[in-house]
Amino acid sequence: MKLVIAYIKSHKLPEVTMALRQIKGLTGASVSDARGFGRQRSNQSTEAGDYVPIIRLEIFCNDVLSEMVVSAIEKAAHTGLRGDGKIYVCEVNQAVRISSGERDEKAI
Repeated sequence: MKLVIAYIKSHKLPEVTMALRQIKGLTGASVSDARGFGRQRSNQSTEAGDYVPIIRLEIFCNDVLSEMVVSAIEKAAHTGLRGDGKIYVCEVNQAVRISSGERDEKAI
């Protein structure tokens, strides 16, 4: 199992969502509003006003789907401008569906 974490520009969320919905077998995604800074920051200050609003996506999926998820996000979130975002892929050791007790790939 994999966890795909993506940070994207807020205005690209509808396009990314539509791209993810096209992936057969993908069971869902979580979306959070976030704030952060990257290389484009103009100074080293960490005051609250220095952070840019972004979207954080979290997608748990089977290993087979992970590259399709990454590719869909990469294409849909791309603007060609600096600050398009980042995608990270992590291994997941265990998943448990609380309501049924299903474990691992059955739980996602």
